[in-house]
Amino acid sequence: MATSREAGASRAHRVLACLESRKNLTGSACGLVGLALTFTGIAGAYWPIVVAGLYGAGALIAPPERPAAPAFPDPSSQLDEVRGDFITLREYLTSVELPPAASGQLTELLTRYEALLDPGWVADALATDPESVYVLARAVRQDVPEAVDAYVRTRWWTRLAPASEPPERHLVRQLGVLFDEADTLAVALRETESHRQQTHTRYLEERRGHRPGAS
Repeated sequence: MATSREAGASRAHRVLACLESRKNLTGSACGLVGLALTFTGIAGAYWPIVVAGLYGAGALIAPPERPAAPAFPDPSSQLDEVRGDFITLREYLTSVELPPAASGQLTELLTRYEALLDPGWVADALATDPESVYVLARAVRQDVPEAVDAYVRTRWWTRLAPASEPPERHLVRQLGVLFDEADTLAVALRETESHRQQTHTRYLEERRGHRPGAS
C-alpha cells in the first residue's frame, strides 16, 4: 500500500515538474499566441496545426532546465568544524607524555594554530583562502595526531629493542616542519592584508589625482 502511494506521489511530482518546466511554459505562451491568431481569423481552418506548431517551437527555443548546483559548506563553516576538531586534538594531547623538547615545540605549534583559528578578522581572512583552510584542517586532523601517535608506538618498541636513532628526534623534526607550514600560512595572510592596504592607498591617491612625489 505504501509502495503504491509512493509511486503515485512520484508520478504526480513528475507531472507537476513537467507542467512547471521552462519548455512547457514557453510552449504554452506561444500556443496562446496561436489561439489569439485563431480568434482573429488569421489561422483559419488550420488553427490546430498553428497552435501545436507554435507550442512546439516555443518548447524548442526555451532554455534547458538547469539543475541546482550542490551547496557545499563554505570555508567559514569548515573553520568551525576545524575548531571543534582542534579542541578534540588538545584533549588527546593532554593524555600523551612527550619529551621536553617535543613538548615545548608542540606548545608553540598549538599556540600558532589557536591564533589562526581564533574567531574574528584573522579567521575571516583565513576563510578567504580555501587552500589555507585545507592545509590547517589537514594538520589538525591528520598530521599532528599521526606524528604524536607514531612517536608513542615507536617509543614502546624501542624499549624492547633499542634503536640507533631515538624516536623523539623524528617527532621534533616533524613538529618543526608543521610549525614552518603554519608560519607560512601566517606570512601569506600578512602579505594579503598588506597588499589590501597598499591597494587602498593607491585608490585614495588616484581618486584625488595625487601621485607620490608630485608637487
